Amino acid sequence: MPFLPGARLLDWLSTSGLLIALTVLGAVLIARFISWIGSRITRRIDDRYTQSDDLVRSEATKHRHSVAQVVTWMAISFVYIVATLKVFDYLQLPIGSLVAPATVLGAALGFGAQRVVQDILAGFFIITERQYGFGDTVQISVTGASEDAIGTVEDVTLRVTRVRSTAGEVITVPNGQINKAVNLSKDWARAVVDVPIPVTADIADVTEILRELGVAAYKEPRLRELLLDQPSVMGVESLEVDQLSVRMVARTLPGKQFQVGRLLRARIARALREQGITVTPQLDTASVVDRVEAQ
Repeated sequence: MPFLPGARLLDWLSTSGLLIALTVLGAVLIARFISWIGSRITRRIDDRYTQSDDLVRSEATKHRHSVAQVVTWMAISFVYIVATLKVFDYLQLPIGSLVAPATVLGAALGFGAQRVVQDILAGFFIITERQYGFGDTVQISVTGASEDAIGTVEDVTLRVTRVRSTAGEVITVPNGQINKAVNLSKDWARAVVDVPIPVTADIADVTEILRELGVAAYKEPRLRELLLDQPSVMGVESLEVDQLSVRMVARTLPGKQFQVGRLLRARIARALREQGITVTPQLDTASVVDRVEAQ
């Protein structure tokens, strides 16, 4: 019915106008209900994790959390699309006659929408291939960015990935712009500790100290629950003029490699200090005296 003033306007408002208002209101309420259901499901998944004895999320738990978020987003989009079509119907706009203009408009917007389609396709493969999920620690390389996005995944949709950095910043990355995603917390992780020692130190003694420290760390309850096996000494990793580096590695639960690395470094520093091993250059007293007298 055409838009006319007077009685016809009142008739239109009491019929089609009311139906349009109810449709829009219903779509908003249904979308909010779906969002509430999705939040309830994800909250239940999180509660099961926090109430369990697991120190880290299982891969299945992270995948279910991501799938629940994506399904919620798709359901809300579907509701709004259906509501839009119903509004067109109440306005008596023939959808068939809009096909040709829509084709032209779609071709015009196609170039601009390529990135959106690319983001959605990339997000689909990220979720189905379980590249990463909610709670994973990732390092994402983004096209055109000088620095990688490093942090914990807080949200994964078909279009974007949201990562919170250690500084508390929320980084939103379009899925189609991701060149490389390094998952630092999938299945298991490895803490790598390079121990610098002076070239004058006995490598065999240092290796034995680190080996004994690894055995003691694996027996310690605080570290034992984070480690998958006993830390091991790999040997000399690098050699420089005034120092060399001995590498120690430990397999940990996913996402716990940073905590284990900090704990191991503190114990290694204390053990080496107790043995008098330090990377600080030791000056010869006689040479210092000679240098002072020469001045």
